[in-house]
Amino acid sequence: MCCPLLPAGPAMARCWAGLWARAAWAKGRFVLGGPARAGDLRRASGAARAGAHWLYTREHYAVRESLRKIIDKDINPFVDKWEEEGQFPAHKIFKILGQAGFLGVNKPTEYGGMGLDFSYSIAVAEELGNIRCGGVPMAIGVQTDMATPALTRFGSDELKREFLVPTIAGDVVACLGVSEPGAGSDVASVHIAKKIDKMGMRSSDTAQIFFEDVRVPSKYLIGEEGMGFTYQMLQFQEERLWAVANILAPMENVIQETIDYTRQRKIYNQPILHNQTVHFRLAELATEVELLHSLLYQTVALYLKGNDVTKFASMAKLKAGRLARELTDSCLQFWGGMGFTNEVLVSRLYRDSRLLSIGAGADEVMLSIICKYMGTLP
Repeated sequence: MCCPLLPAGPAMARCWAGLWARAAWAKGRFVLGGPARAGDLRRASGAARAGAHWLYTREHYAVRESLRKIIDKDINPFVDKWEEEGQFPAHKIFKILGQAGFLGVNKPTEYGGMGLDFSYSIAVAEELGNIRCGGVPMAIGVQTDMATPALTRFGSDELKREFLVPTIAGDVVACLGVSEPGAGSDVASVHIAKKIDKMGMRSSDTAQIFFEDVRVPSKYLIGEEGMGFTYQMLQFQEERLWAVANILAPMENVIQETIDYTRQRKIYNQPILHNQTVHFRLAELATEVELLHSLLYQTVALYLKGNDVTKFASMAKLKAGRLARELTDSCLQFWGGMGFTNEVLVSRLYRDSRLLSIGAGADEVMLSIICKYMGTLP
């Protein structure tokens, strides 16, 4: 969104968020003055939460609501088609998101970003979870919180203007190239070998890329030579917190859709939901998701104050990956044979969410980090 009447710099970012907030208030979506009533703050993103939120403000929810409109109009109606085709029109979708400001929420205003703090990135990640597949939000997260943070922090002004500006605007699509020499990847040799057929995240295409006789000019070095590993470690905490935030809405949505389905599906003349083992299990899962919400928000709040949140971020990432596996498995069981088809969200999330325990640090890596902070690592 662009408005010539808005001031430049950080003030523009505050005005941008404020405009969305005032628009939302005018439609009666938020409580004006005093503490919010139960459920008011989550209603903008389609869920209800009792009491005032201690991390998100009205501006966060206004940003989420504007993003939800894009999801409902330009993304969700086409997700099934993209999943079938094995890719989505990234350039088109990223341009829409870039024009609306969602590819640079916490990026500097001088490069086209909104200059907001990391909590807004988390709010956006949460809302992106309402996309009805994992591949599209993952690709967006790569653009905003995986491929560009090191460039934002340590890149020269020249590099930022050449590469960061177009990623924020949605004019280019970023990707991650992960080098694993010990696992067989050969980074010494520039061509795409083959597209990889994945179990999940099907609308986000993945391929092996080999570089042959490639020379990179020294001006493209980000930060100091030899510091790449350190830079990656610095951004891992944000990556992992983004991933945790992104899985919350899908889990909530699957629980709700399972409730709706088991309420109308009958066995032995009674709804499946009426079986105590079913509604008790769904209550347990909803409780686990709520606890993960709290751990995430606590960790982000500490991070915003400059604290080292490596242990908490690792705990949240570990819990999110394992809970996503547990939750989708339990809910899919209640769908019966229908859950084994590709026609329902629960089966897609069952496949897509499995990556969460592998990518950005496997469960075993998270456990090692936690043990290190506990002083129990041999």
